[in-house]
Amino acid sequence: MVNVFIERENKFVKNVKARNAEQVMQILNINPETVLIIKNNELILAEENLNDNDDLKFLSVISGG
Repeated sequence: MVNVFIERENKFVKNVKARNAEQVMQILNINPETVLIIKNNELILAEENLNDNDDLKFLSVISGG
């Protein structure tokens, strides 16, 4: 199980059971096109495997012109 911080909502979610960040996004209804995924302070891809007690952060991607 992993602990998750969602920057956009300033929300912590503890003990999410998932194999990878892609599953976490599905469980928490997060659009993968709008976030960067940080695992234990390192940028990762959604498919990377997670371990128990990992900390995930979903940081909002900001774009503009």
